[in-house]
Amino acid sequence: MTLDQAVRDYEALVQRGLKLDLTRGKPSPHQLDLSEAMLTLPSTHLAADGTDGRNYGNQQGLAETRELFAGLLQVPAGQLVVGGNSSLAMMHDSIVHALLSVVPGGERRWADEPEIVFLCPVPGYDRHFALCERFGITMVAVPMNDQGPDMDVVERLVAEDARVKGIWCVPKYSNPSGVTYSDETVRRLAAMPVAAPDFRIFWDNAYAVHHLTDAPAELADLLALCAEHGNADRAFVYGSTSKVTLAGSGISFFGSSPANVAWFLANSAKQTIGPDKINQLRHVEFLRDAEGLAAHMRRHAELIWPKFEAVDRVLNKELGGTGLATWSSPTGGYFISLDVPEGCAREVVAKAKAAGIALTPAGATHPYGDDPADRTIRIAPTFPTLDELEQAIAGLAVCVRLVAAQRG
Repeated sequence: MTLDQAVRDYEALVQRGLKLDLTRGKPSPHQLDLSEAMLTLPSTHLAADGTDGRNYGNQQGLAETRELFAGLLQVPAGQLVVGGNSSLAMMHDSIVHALLSVVPGGERRWADEPEIVFLCPVPGYDRHFALCERFGITMVAVPMNDQGPDMDVVERLVAEDARVKGIWCVPKYSNPSGVTYSDETVRRLAAMPVAAPDFRIFWDNAYAVHHLTDAPAELADLLALCAEHGNADRAFVYGSTSKVTLAGSGISFFGSSPANVAWFLANSAKQTIGPDKINQLRHVEFLRDAEGLAAHMRRHAELIWPKFEAVDRVLNKELGGTGLATWSSPTGGYFISLDVPEGCAREVVAKAKAAGIALTPAGATHPYGDDPADRTIRIAPTFPTLDELEQAIAGLAVCVRLVAAQRG
């Protein structure tokens, strides 16, 4: 395409006066409607063991709630803690607890270390990176491939540097690439020698049940593998129902070894006298069991899989065969990763914004908001209507063609 044609296409796009938003991976109103019946639940305030859900106590969470989600998160029910609506808050608190209280197996508080380093597979989740910035944790980027993080790099860094205390992982349908970690990658994470005795894997299994097809990805059991290799305390597992039921009114989970769970509960007891057990009862009554949850997630997939297909279809139509872009085709999760020519992502996002198409800032998929190649753009297809999404992706393609033509 010539520069003149690319400019004309872009000017026509601007003239349309669009106001479209692809910035965050939020459930659409139709997805939230799937859980509307929860607003009339629970039908009782009594848990199975007679606990009055209206009162204080039961800091770890109701047994029936933990049992419902234990298998899905690959954490024994006795080693699962149920929290409020945000798993991000539990990750935040885990870091605070590690800064202020010695982690099992550790020698001193993280706050007493000269420097704390976390490994950050990229492209990755911007809110993980924001937590590190919040607490002054140094981030080191590790490249992702189709098996997960580059384990040769990870193994070298954790073995040689005791400052490395953690690694962020979204192991299933990763944000934003959609990659699911291979069994070999999970095994190597569990077994690898580390220089820091209090090294932790922050295992954010946010999309454990968010399949978009009838062939769900399988993920190896990290906690079991850690225990098998003599590193039972290595993993912190997180999850939530934020994109399962009602995004602002879900429940979250922390799972780990018995020692880590005791440590987490002892510290969080200074913060709360107990979680919202009425909401836990509401979730159990609404979802019922693993099959009930699976059926509910199939209804989600029926709503959002056509949107993922639409992104792929429009990108193929507008950019396929041009050499100007590559993109992921995930079978689960909430995002699509688009790679444009090196040095172009920021300008593409700026052009899209000027045309009324809001995207996650370029660089958000990397620590400190800096993508050294300036090429990765995260697409969040779930919230807009199908028509809005198709317009936005077609407009995004116009911006890609213009910036590429201007760069020559």
